[in-house]
Amino acid sequence: MGPSRLVNRNVTATHGRTSIRLEPELWSALEEMSQRERLSLGAIVKQIEQLGHPGGRTSAVRVRLLTYYREAATDEGHLAAGHGPLPEPLR
Repeated sequence: MGPSRLVNRNVTATHGRTSIRLEPELWSALEEMSQRERLSLGAIVKQIEQLGHPGGRTSAVRVRLLTYYREAATDEGHLAAGHGPLPEPLR
């Protein structure tokens, strides 16, 4: 088994500084979300914690990122992002 790709970073969450371990791609997505929403990483994590998630903070961040990008993948979200119309489904 190779070395872990997880990157450990500190963020300020609801109860002070804490560390979260995510893949580099997820850190990038979280930073994009932070820029789009004009919130700090800590503010995003605090919002995610307020939503509650039974799997813990890191799991909650992963699930929220997935949900955030899935919402953007709707027809409306796709158009709002400037990607143009979705192609017709394959038959």
